[in-house]
Amino acid sequence: MWRLRRAAVACEVCQSLVKHSSGVKGSLPLQKLHLVSRSIYHSHHPTLKLQRPQLRTSFQQFSSLTNPPLRKLKFSPIKYGYQPRRNFWPARLATRLLKLRYLILGSAVGGGYTAKKTFDQWKDMIPDLSEYKWIVPDIVWEIDEYIDFEKIRKALPNSEDLVKLAPDFDKIVESLSLLKDLFTTGSSGETAFRATDHGSESDKHFRKGLLGELILLQQQIQEHEEEARRTAGQYSTSYAQQKRKVSDKEKIDQLQEELLHTQLKYQRILERLEKENKELRKLVLQKDDKGIHHRKLKKSLIDMYSEVLDVLSDYDASYNTQDHLPRVVVVGDQSAGKTSVLEMIAQARIFPRGSGEMMTRSPVKVTLSEGPHHVALFKDSSREFDLTKEEDLAALRHEIELRMRKNVKEGCTVSPETISLNVKGPGLQRMVLVDLPGVINTVTSGMAPDTKETIFSISKAYMQNPNAIILCIQDGSVDAERSIVTDLVSQMDPHGRRTIFVLTKVDLAEKNVASPSRIQQIIEGKLFPMKALGYFAVVTGKGNSSESIEAIREYEEEFFQNSKLLKTSMLKAHQVTTRNLSLAVSDCFWKMVRESVEQQADSFKATRFNLETEWKNNYPRLRELDRNELFEKAKNEILDEVISLSQVTPKHWEEILQQSLWERVSTHVIENIYLPAAQTMNSGTFNTTVDIKLKQWTDKQLPNKAVEVAWETLQEEFSRFMTEPKGKEHDDIFDKLKEAVKEESIKRHKWNDFAEDSLRVIQHNALEDRSISDKQQWDAAIYFMEEALQARLKDTENAIENMVGPDWKKRWLYWKNRTQEQCVHNETKNELEKMLKCNEEHPAYLASDEITTVRKNLESRGVEVDPSLIKDTWHQVYRRHFLKTALNHCNLCRRGFYYYQRHFVDSELECNDVVLFWRIQRMLAITANTLRQQLTNTEVRRLEKNVKEVLEDFAEDGEKKIKLLTGKRVQLAEDLKKVREIQEKLDAFIEALHQEK
Repeated sequence: MWRLRRAAVACEVCQSLVKHSSGVKGSLPLQKLHLVSRSIYHSHHPTLKLQRPQLRTSFQQFSSLTNPPLRKLKFSPIKYGYQPRRNFWPARLATRLLKLRYLILGSAVGGGYTAKKTFDQWKDMIPDLSEYKWIVPDIVWEIDEYIDFEKIRKALPNSEDLVKLAPDFDKIVESLSLLKDLFTTGSSGETAFRATDHGSESDKHFRKGLLGELILLQQQIQEHEEEARRTAGQYSTSYAQQKRKVSDKEKIDQLQEELLHTQLKYQRILERLEKENKELRKLVLQKDDKGIHHRKLKKSLIDMYSEVLDVLSDYDASYNTQDHLPRVVVVGDQSAGKTSVLEMIAQARIFPRGSGEMMTRSPVKVTLSEGPHHVALFKDSSREFDLTKEEDLAALRHEIELRMRKNVKEGCTVSPETISLNVKGPGLQRMVLVDLPGVINTVTSGMAPDTKETIFSISKAYMQNPNAIILCIQDGSVDAERSIVTDLVSQMDPHGRRTIFVLTKVDLAEKNVASPSRIQQIIEGKLFPMKALGYFAVVTGKGNSSESIEAIREYEEEFFQNSKLLKTSMLKAHQVTTRNLSLAVSDCFWKMVRESVEQQADSFKATRFNLETEWKNNYPRLRELDRNELFEKAKNEILDEVISLSQVTPKHWEEILQQSLWERVSTHVIENIYLPAAQTMNSGTFNTTVDIKLKQWTDKQLPNKAVEVAWETLQEEFSRFMTEPKGKEHDDIFDKLKEAVKEESIKRHKWNDFAEDSLRVIQHNALEDRSISDKQQWDAAIYFMEEALQARLKDTENAIENMVGPDWKKRWLYWKNRTQEQCVHNETKNELEKMLKCNEEHPAYLASDEITTVRKNLESRGVEVDPSLIKDTWHQVYRRHFLKTALNHCNLCRRGFYYYQRHFVDSELECNDVVLFWRIQRMLAITANTLRQQLTNTEVRRLEKNVKEVLEDFAEDGEKKIKLLTGKRVQLAEDLKKVREIQEKLDAFIEALHQEK
């Protein structure tokens, strides 16, 4: 009982002290509390120090081992069931002594179980989403094919190693038991803590024991930590040793093989997804074409850009100084595979091909864009070629070949003129490529001598553009030292800022090259002085021209999948296949476009301002008509002038035709018909000779001569209307065009073939008629005959004058002299005139004895002559004599119409020559009338039709218009139109580009 009462008193004292210390701050100093109480409740008090404080005698500590003082104390009522607060301090001390990771490990186990239970509850609440499994990409469900979980599991430590890393819970329990034994007594009923007196020996031993246990517990914890570190080190060492057992080479090969396998799987999945995306886009675009969405599709961005390039190519032939817009320029040696790479990018075999022969003879601009159908069409044609059909592909290749041959001028092998082709299809990368003729080293037979220089100049013209992307194609199957194009590219782009190098035929290179590292050196650009943005390796088929694009692509993927170039890391995965090449080229192309297009637009704005200012200063009152508009204006004027031909009067036509026809046939009538017939002795023979010769003439020559005269007359009238000045309205800028149209129309015009046959019958009937009906016709015939004979007499006298020289009057008045030859001719003429005076009816030819007589007479006077000279002089002298005699006879026949009506019976006067000229005159009148009818009814209309055809042909021929419509005014108007069009298209393109961004 005494012990129980003493313990109760001690507890009451402790409770009162705790209440006072917790209820009133500062009423009881911290130093007055019990040592253990201070350690529990005020372990972080700022006044607490590490050294033990001095014990005060003013406050006496209580313990179960000492007796309480004999004084009255005020006891607080005992509350049953209440645990004193000081009884919890062992647990708090253990919490601070244990490490945080032990508690975390314990809580993780309980928390994991709770999280699993909560997750199961949530899982039951989630609806079934199996129906929407198609939304998730297939790659998620196939992730186990790309990530090897078995290898990851083997790489992680096993359960035994994890147990070694975990703390020793038995030792932890043992340490807790020691703490429990430390703070409890051996018998039941004793309190957990006993109050001790200040300065007692038992209290000192107790504190020393407590500190020793704490130190021992800390040492055990440190030992556990050291053991855990050693275990982790041993595990890592054993794991590293186990891994080192596998050789480094096998490890590298295994990792590379896994990487390549994963990349190829990813590539196939990506291609499958792209194919599905392509089909979906194709369906969407087809729906748009059918009008399902009822919206107007905007022109694609790449089509707008291609139109800008087309206008620029027409604007200035030397575009390298004006046009700096980007395009992808494909250059390479001949047969290096340029065209095959382009076809792989375009996904169709669209270019003509030949074994070792130059097929690309002019630049081909290919604009790739996306569309619902795989089709191709030319810029200047509306026909679409379906690239999924072999017939259309063959037709497209044939059309490209024809256009190339058409562009190549005679005597040349290549041409700088560009063929513009648009290719649309689902999944195509948007870009503009220009395929150039292959660079050659030697000019072979059949080529023009300047072919090599022309190809170099064309390639340089395109590559000099600072924004052009150079796609340099190198044949991998031949020695790199034989390449020509790499030197050319390094000259144009020495720093390689816009060059992409492509090595083709890598499959052949891998078979033929003894050292595979040489291919790596080529790809890395170590064998060439050329630098590049990127290096790619592609395979363009097995060399069979009938291979499809899909077959080539499968072969390319299969080759690179099994190639040592990838397995040995000589090539990286992004450097192979034409698909990766097209993606890289497209990205580079659009990056260059965005960087340079606005600068080009600003330059054209400045050019437009300068041209408009120049036009206002030079041509303030004229409209800005370009070459096409001027051609249309000239076309209307020419057609109006052709219509004016139909307004010519019939009388004017017949007069012109009759006069022209007589001028054409008069020589034949006089020399071949009249003069031979006049040499006959009687009228019967004269008429017979005339009839025979007229019949021959009509059958062979006369109709053709008449048609020629009519055609020439039509030309003259047409030329007169075309070249006749129109006063102030005349514009000399059209003169060359009108002349060219006139010449080409005349060249194309051909008179109706049946005109000669009908004309022959008419002329034959007219010449057979000898009946002169009245005196007026007789007088007209005499007048016509006199004019003809006088004209011939005048021509004869001029010929004699030229032969014998000037007479005495001209010699005296104009100080002219005769030459020695003229003197000889004059002496001969005088001698022959004497002969004619003796015999005025002398025949037309000299006899040989007469020639000898004349020659001897001249020799007697000291004049040496040749017999041929005598004959030539006689011809002119006798001709003049005959014509004068005929004119005299013509005067006699003026009154012979009466005798003609009586058929010259009982009359010595015979006027058969007058009848001949009447027949000729009547034939000319009838022929002129017939030709006039043919002209007005048929030929003028046919000529008008020919003119229209010529104008249409000229309208389609740009070179003709440039050649015929020239001058500063035309060029200035043309430049203004082009610059405005370019600026408008560039502004529209930039706006669309910003909207897309």
